[in-house]
Amino acid sequence: MLIDYHMHTPLCRHAVGEPWQYAEQAAIAGLDEIGFSDHCPMPGGYDADFRMTADQMDEYFRMVEEARRRAPSLPIKFGLEADYYPGTEDYVRDLLVSYPFDFVLGSVHYIGDWGFDNPELIEGFSARHIEAIWTDYFDLLRRAAASRLFDVLAHPDLVKKFGHRASGDLSRFYRPVLTEMQRAGTALEVSSAGLRKQVREIYPSLEFMKLANREGVTITFASDAHSPAEVGHRFDALVVAARQAGYTTITRFAGRKPEQVTLG
Repeated sequence: MLIDYHMHTPLCRHAVGEPWQYAEQAAIAGLDEIGFSDHCPMPGGYDADFRMTADQMDEYFRMVEEARRRAPSLPIKFGLEADYYPGTEDYVRDLLVSYPFDFVLGSVHYIGDWGFDNPELIEGFSARHIEAIWTDYFDLLRRAAASRLFDVLAHPDLVKKFGHRASGDLSRFYRPVLTEMQRAGTALEVSSAGLRKQVREIYPSLEFMKLANREGVTITFASDAHSPAEVGHRFDALVVAARQAGYTTITRFAGRKPEQVTLG
């Protein structure tokens, strides 16, 4: 099967196209299943320019339901991309039991008050040592897995987005995260979004994926689509990478319960 579990809606303020249009493109791309996972509301004005508000959650659910009505032959799952940010865990936990989610992606977009993946804040990489940046990012990712809030960790090496990498053997960053993911039963997102970014590389790296497979961590596929044209983008490359890493199955979800299906 080919499944795309990471796509957005205009409610996040930086995506275009209605969910039913994403579903139409998914059918054209030959996908077997899709899932919407727009950016969740967060408290205290956190990253407010790039996510829906709490009072838009009902509208979000209705938009996904409309896509389901328009594409009855395509399984469409209702998900959410929820940020991990220390101090907001209780808010997110309460939100996640308020709607019938099929899956929840966990993401790290901030190190402290620095939105490191925002192109407008890229100068932060010059103001900090890259080893410290990678250490802080992957510790937050490990803590996200340990929180047990999420079913999948999204774009798991997002910190490389602009091409900044720590030196040496990077497995020192990956292993603690994967150990926690294996304990929690959290899947790893394999995303083509990095191919559209400055790094020009799949999230996560092949080395990261190979280690994940050895640790018994499952995977999902994603385009991180912010427009219908990006749905299923470069899934051919994802299939090749996943197979190179030793995977033969991917994970599908229903009611936040995982199931392994044969990789398409």
